[in-house]
Amino acid sequence: MLAYYIHNLDPFLIHFSGNWGVRYYGLAYILGFVAMYYGFLWFRKKGRSPLSAEQTADLLTWVVAGTLIGGRLGYCLLYDFHRTVADPLSVIAFWREGGISGMASHGGMAGVVIAVVVFARRQRVNFWQLADNLATVAPVGLFFGRLANFINGELWGRPATVPWAVIFPAADSQPRHPSQLYEALLEGAVLFVIMLWLRHKKTATGVPLLVFFVGYAVFRIVIECFREPDPQIGYYWGIATQGQLLSLALIILAGIFYRGKVHPQR
Repeated sequence: MLAYYIHNLDPFLIHFSGNWGVRYYGLAYILGFVAMYYGFLWFRKKGRSPLSAEQTADLLTWVVAGTLIGGRLGYCLLYDFHRTVADPLSVIAFWREGGISGMASHGGMAGVVIAVVVFARRQRVNFWQLADNLATVAPVGLFFGRLANFINGELWGRPATVPWAVIFPAADSQPRHPSQLYEALLEGAVLFVIMLWLRHKKTATGVPLLVFFVGYAVFRIVIECFREPDPQIGYYWGIATQGQLLSLALIILAGIFYRGKVHPQR
């Protein structure tokens, strides 16, 4: 019998008392935002960003707000709708025991898109150029976020017998796929390499953003086959998860944008 790793990582980098401290999950968001900021400065140096250094800092503020608000609302409306309707204050009740929990990556993406659209209009710059740059560095944030999910011992995978399976005591005593690490690898590292390769090629404005959407969606659909579905939702039709359906919708949306913006019908 294999001796599987039993997850016992502390979610706190620095623990003060009770539920307060510096969490790896929060640190992952900070690292992702820092990567975005310096990525934009690099694009500006290469002449690929229309923003000044001051505008880049302003954009960071908009992206942070879009990520946090969109991610939280996305989770509450897409994954925890009934509780949200019954207790709307739960969306922001960080002062309660256990604080607030739950962020949805699809919601975060929607929030960032809306934030960048508003920012681009206010600054009178090209939305697609900003979005392409943002899409290039976004996988870095996804990478850190999924590592933080693993450290937290959440969003675990389905039961497995592979040698690298992990036992998550918060779930049960069964060895499971470390699906968080699969997501960090594909949605983070692999997708980042794809985006860097794409930016070195001459592509139409808007293509990098749509490739990011499709790449993320395809990887998410695949990994959901190894990830335990959210217990409050389960499976649709006995086979599909919420994450897979949302990712399929993202692919369809990317196709609509491609035909309308990047490759318009004549």
